[in-house]
Amino acid sequence: MCTDDKRVPNPDDSPRRRILVVGAGLAGTATAIRLLRFATEPVEVVLVDREPAHRHAGPAYHPDGNPWHHVFNIQAGRMSVFREDVDDFLSWCNHEADRSAWPPHWRAFAFTESGPAPRRVFADYLAQRLAEAAADARAGVVLREADADVVDLVPGATGTTAVFERFCWLGGEPAPGVVTLEVDRVVLATGPESRHPGYADAVLDHSAYVRHPYSRDAVDRINAVRPDATVVVIGSLLSAYDMAAMLLRRGHRGAIHLISRSRLTPKPYPADHKHRVVHVPAPVIDPSRGGADLLRQWAVQWNRACRFVALKYPDEHPSVISERVAKAWEEHLPAIVQRLSDADLRAVLDRYGSLIATLRVSAMAYTTEIVDSARVGTGQVRLDKGRVVDLRAADGGRLTVKTSDGQAGQAGQEVLADLVIANFARLSDYAHTGSTLWRRLLDAGLATPHRRTQRGVEITEGGALRTAAGPPVGSIFVVGAPREGDEIVRFGRTGAFGFNLAAIKNHSIGVAAGVLRELETRYASDPAPTEQLLPEPLRRRWSTLVDLEVRRLAARGLQGRDELLARFEAELADATGVPGDRRWVARLNEAAVERLTDVSVTPRELRSSLALDADAGAVPARG
Repeated sequence: MCTDDKRVPNPDDSPRRRILVVGAGLAGTATAIRLLRFATEPVEVVLVDREPAHRHAGPAYHPDGNPWHHVFNIQAGRMSVFREDVDDFLSWCNHEADRSAWPPHWRAFAFTESGPAPRRVFADYLAQRLAEAAADARAGVVLREADADVVDLVPGATGTTAVFERFCWLGGEPAPGVVTLEVDRVVLATGPESRHPGYADAVLDHSAYVRHPYSRDAVDRINAVRPDATVVVIGSLLSAYDMAAMLLRRGHRGAIHLISRSRLTPKPYPADHKHRVVHVPAPVIDPSRGGADLLRQWAVQWNRACRFVALKYPDEHPSVISERVAKAWEEHLPAIVQRLSDADLRAVLDRYGSLIATLRVSAMAYTTEIVDSARVGTGQVRLDKGRVVDLRAADGGRLTVKTSDGQAGQAGQEVLADLVIANFARLSDYAHTGSTLWRRLLDAGLATPHRRTQRGVEITEGGALRTAAGPPVGSIFVVGAPREGDEIVRFGRTGAFGFNLAAIKNHSIGVAAGVLRELETRYASDPAPTEQLLPEPLRRRWSTLVDLEVRRLAARGLQGRDELLARFEAELADATGVPGDRRWVARLNEAAVERLTDVSVTPRELRSSLALDADAGAVPARG
């Protein structure tokens, strides 16, 4: 840390707890919304991001890098940021969004549960929901936003010192030099790490090489390329299809090469597809038989499960049976993974990562149809097998793309390209991170790469960062992409579901509630242990109390939350006979969070099971 650090000037120095959320993309914004909604006592939520253009969106959704034809890879009806309010995004699109600046096609579009939606509008949706959460928070619960680059975190006895190389409150003046901010808790929502493209070291600044496909620069250069140009897209999955579709929609006539080791491509969802959870028998795997035999076991069990779904659920479209099986297996995978050796687990993830991704999620026909038509029909889009090993400058401002087919001693091909578009390369192994903040956390032993999977970092069950020595860093929590390895091992969530919106929805609930349990006085500092025998009056009312807490956490308006909180406290006092008894509040909150984050059912089924559409005054009785 620099010796001339300065304290960040705070526009409001009134005393209150302070929670720093690092990263204002999807994960950070979702967590900030939950903190603002859940908080019952004064707290300052500081939401910072180093990229102003990515605020409330991240690279996947921000308008500068997403033309109007880039749509979500899943249906619009699955894009609500609230798992317990499944139709919220659809409602916003159809009834709340300001469409005055939208192009004619989308301005008149009626959004449906199974239909497409443009990715770039997601930033406006998240920003509006964040502003509403801040405006409707309890007195003393405030949101501060800043453009800032967090370069270090130094935990202390009761909180953490955050170090910034630059800091500017939104609407304020930049703070000069290196500055610090004292915070009570930190939530790291840093998003996916970028992988350095070693094959492109010689051409990183070349005008024909696009390294960051979801950026303003990329969009401008792709739109400027000659219609008859030869374009190479590295990869063949969702981001590659986005880029190919973008070219084709603007009338590109030249060859488009998708270069991929797997040659896997995304499958289109059927037109009326809806999210569904089916039940499949557990796979029978003997992890002690590793190597090729282990893979044969997986293949046999997988084929058996797919046949089971086809017979048991004949209404399922064949194209989504693999997705149904992959989801159904989640509940069984943690027990199997626990018995796998680290080497076998990593081998499966490394070798079959792309396959797992295509089995677990498909894509919207809005994107796939135009690319597949040009690939299968006209041959304009070519799917080339190989791994890009070198890019070199060639005459005429072009690039030579050299590939290998992956076989020892076997050369691949060379393509002379007018434009080369990199895929959205994500770094999984944090031991090789290029992030200044993560590098310092790792070097200080405050973080450690996920041991079993080499994906993300080690965390506790509650999302706290785990040190290299083992114990957690009590003041630092994690949401989103850095939890990928933990999601695989703990919940069996494979492919993008280890870090995408579905996982982030649950992370935001669990971490926001967990952080506030540590800071708010409504929770006892020494809560009752879970194994302690419940007093009989409390046992009879336990489910009712959990229902009240569930409904408070899910409530959108402050008045409703306050009414439910008052009823909760009165019910608890009546059940324990001790007004203000806080010993059980944390356990009840934990039980409510567990219900809200139940992934064994779809969000629509969850909402129904929690009776969240019932009259606000009615709390269903439970046995």
